[in-house]
Amino acid sequence: MQNDAMLIQLGYAPNQTLLEQFEKIKKNTKDYAKIEKHIMDLHNHLKVNNSYVALSNTKDYFKIKIEADTPALIEEAHQKVKHFSEKFKVNVEKIPEKHTYYILGFHH
Repeated sequence: MQNDAMLIQLGYAPNQTLLEQFEKIKKNTKDYAKIEKHIMDLHNHLKVNNSYVALSNTKDYFKIKIEADTPALIEEAHQKVKHFSEKFKVNVEKIPEKHTYYILGFHH
């Protein structure tokens, strides 16, 4: 998938700065090509939980941000992240005290 198309699907208006950030994230995400489609699928599945995949501003990774407003929807979103991680062999790192994860990449 083209970088600008991916950014648009994630809700961004592509510009040079975002395209450069996106390239850094792709290079930093282990075996990105193997999980690219699954990241977009996760983003779409999380929308119903008022949650999403985004570009991190602090690290060169995709981040998963859970912003659901009820405990049940928050738990459901966490379960979707867990399912994504286990099914597609993707390492994620949970940020302590937050409903946020970093997508680190594919693991064997």
